[in-house]
Amino acid sequence: MSQVQRHPLAAQAAEVLLERLRAGEWELGHRLPGETTLAAQLGVGRSTLREAIRELAGRGVLESRQGAGVFVTSLDVAEDWDTVLRRADIAAVIEARIAIEAEAAALAAARRTPADLRNILRALTARAEADASIEALVDADTAFHRTVVVAAHNDILLEMFNAFVPRLRRSMIDMLRIRPIADPPADHHAHEDLYVAIRARKPDVAASASRVHLTALRAALA
Repeated sequence: MSQVQRHPLAAQAAEVLLERLRAGEWELGHRLPGETTLAAQLGVGRSTLREAIRELAGRGVLESRQGAGVFVTSLDVAEDWDTVLRRADIAAVIEARIAIEAEAAALAAARRTPADLRNILRALTARAEADASIEALVDADTAFHRTVVVAAHNDILLEMFNAFVPRLRRSMIDMLRIRPIADPPADHHAHEDLYVAIRARKPDVAASASRVHLTALRAALA
């Protein structure tokens, strides 16, 4: 049975426990052995074991329940957003954007304030006036889409969008260097349509405008 060999003990204990979870030693929802037993198996003190359990609890793998013990809540550690997005191709990123931004557009149409509308229009104008560099266009476009998500007044959707931005920016710049936008005026009109739908408080139309625009972008990458 694996035991911890070197410092830092708590981090190693956490990794040994994670390996045993991945190997199927404990099933999802099952309770781990008691502290004394588990600490002896790992060759560490109970305080080190508790620290290891806290680490895995923070990573969503274990859960300590007062008076009941420690239970398995996941059989592996979920990758963080940065890792997932670095590996994802741009088409997959845009598909996820469609899911996020179409809903955000509908919510923005229902919830936007006068200040939100001014911010969206300001970003739309800045997008139209962005200089000819690809970087400037991508940044202005991202800023516009972010104002729409902000107007949805949903912190989770905003955090998800923000997580996409670094990966999206790199990929869009690379793509536009190889394949510039075929019809810039039509592309800008698509953004204007989204603004008009939000201004008119038409959630279904706003969601459709967002979905149509991003679907066309995904098709251009095919």
